[in-house]
This record gives sequence, C-alpha cells and structure tokens, in this order.
Amino acid sequence: MAAATVSNKRVILKRYVTGLLSEDDMEVVTVEAPPLDVPTGSKGVVVKNLYVSCDPYMRNRMTRHELPSYIPDFVPGEVLENFGVMKVISSGHLDFKAGDLVWGMTGWEEYTVINNPESLFKINHPELPLSYYTGILGMPGLTAYAGFFDVPKPKKGEYVFISGASGAVGQVVGQLAKITGCYVIGSAGYDEKVNLLKSKFGFDDAFNYKKEQDLEAALRRCFPEGIDIYYENVGGKMLDAVLPNMSLGGRIVACGMISQYNLEQPEGVRNLYYIVTKRLRMEGFHVFDYYDRYYRFEEEMAGYLKEEKVSYVEDVVEGLDTAPAALIRLFTGRSVGKQLVAVARE
Repeated sequence: MAAATVSNKRVILKRYVTGLLSEDDMEVVTVEAPPLDVPTGSKGVVVKNLYVSCDPYMRNRMTRHELPSYIPDFVPGEVLENFGVMKVISSGHLDFKAGDLVWGMTGWEEYTVINNPESLFKINHPELPLSYYTGILGMPGLTAYAGFFDVPKPKKGEYVFISGASGAVGQVVGQLAKITGCYVIGSAGYDEKVNLLKSKFGFDDAFNYKKEQDLEAALRRCFPEGIDIYYENVGGKMLDAVLPNMSLGGRIVACGMISQYNLEQPEGVRNLYYIVTKRLRMEGFHVFDYYDRYYRFEEEMAGYLKEEKVSYVEDVVEGLDTAPAALIRLFTGRSVGKQLVAVARE
C-alpha cells in the first residue's frame, strides 16, 4: 500500500524586492512534503521544523545582487531559509538519529531535507526553552558574544553604546558588557523598549532615538567622556552621530546596519574623518567565522541563563501563515526582543 502523502506548508519569495519589504513579496503555499524517510545511501537528514527565526539579513538576500554577496540571494519561487530549531525525523548520517533536537539553517516550511547536516548543531540543553536556540543560544547569541569579546576586547570600566539595543543581539551584548563591568547605554525606537533595557536587561541608561531632535547632542549628554566601544546594529544617521562622540582610540564593532536594508540608495556618512582624528578602529565581523567555538559558548551562556545572570525576551508568532508579517515587524520596529515563528510546538 502506498504511503499517505503529507502536506508541507512553506513560505516562498514571489519576486526580487526593491525598496520597502511587503507581505506581498512573499507567499505561503502548501505542497507535498518530501519523503520523510531518507533514501538508502543518503547522508542527509529529514527534519520537522519547530521554530524558525526572523533576522534582518534575510532582507538583503531578497534583492538581486549583480556582485555576489557573502551569502547567496534567495530565488523567486523557492522557499525562504534561515536558522531554525528542528527535530530529526530520519537520518542517513552517523552523527544524527531520529528524535535528535538540532538547530541550524533550514527552510521556512514544515519539513526540510538537509543534505549537509554537518552544518547543524545538536542542542545540549533541552531543559531550557527550545526557542532560545533561534536567539540567545543560537546564531544571535553567538553573534553578540563573539562580536563583543573578540572584536573590541572590552575592559572593565569602559563606556559602551549599543544601537538597536533591545533586539536579538543588542540585548545580549548589553548584559555581557555589564557582566564585564562596563557602563552601558542603549538606544531603541519605542519607550516600551527603552524601559525594558533599563528594568530587565540592567543597562545603566537608554534613550528613545525617535524623541531626540539632535542625536549627536543626545550622545554627548549620555557620554560626556566619550564612547569607548560602539556596537553598531543600525548605521546611517546613528553612525554619523556616534563618530564625533567616540573616545580617543575607541572601537566600533560593525555587526549590522538595519536602517539601510530597505533603502534603494544607502545614506552617506559625513563624519568619517573622526576615524582619523580620534584614531578609531571600525571592524566588521561575521558570525560564521566563530562557529568553531559554538559549544564552548553554549555552555557559558546556558550557565548565565540558569544562574539568572542574563535575561532574554522573545516575540513569538504562531504558524507559518504569520511569518511574512513577522519578518516585516523587524523593519517597522514593532517587534520586541527576538522575533521568531513557532511552526510546531513539541
């Protein structure tokens, strides 16, 4: 008797995007799921997706690039992909077995065939919320950890500023900075987020950048002695305002620039000469370069969570039907904390 077919809901890109991302640029479709048993001889795995992550860099992959980017563009008509939390359904790989919980790159769909499971990480702390592996225990957490400790090499007592501070990465950077003994201020676009930074994440102060008439003056008020480390998540006008307020020999960590992703023509930065006069170092990094230390990071961060030395806030929506709108929330400032989609709760 033929095996019953299983449906597979998925989110596809309808067209390459220019300008502001809209829900109409994506489409939720239902197709037949791939076979849930891996073929004989295959070293791949079939997974059931439990949670998928919404991250700003996905917007960049929705634009067609003439010059190749660091990661391939999405293809119209094909399923979107990003980091997610999965349960292995079947496996032809020696390192994975049915029932294993893993995180890594997967499709925005219910079931995915992963032909290179070497890229997956096993989940070693299932006693913590599995959704955390889309955030603080996954790619954003490792981004915060490596980007803060490896790039600027912070010292106790230094002054740290974080833009986009309530997001998936920023909230972790701020708490790691406090553990290190730094003075930490963050910016966000809503009073609710500003209050969260101060009351839940332990920032020394925070401000709503939308309420400031003069960003440069606001930063001068917050950092009268200058900024030693700027963790850059926003770019554009914020970066322009930060440069004159950096301390001599300050370090700027370029993690992301979300203010620029929906612009057809990126904003210019006028104050770059301060990099010369203040002897600044501005350095970009990519989390992929730090995957070799993931399991060491996982143990340290799991310890912080269990000891309640760090907190984490998520913004979870239910079901793939809500995924396009959830992704757009990143760019309207409506998401609070880590934005993710619960595909199937187990």
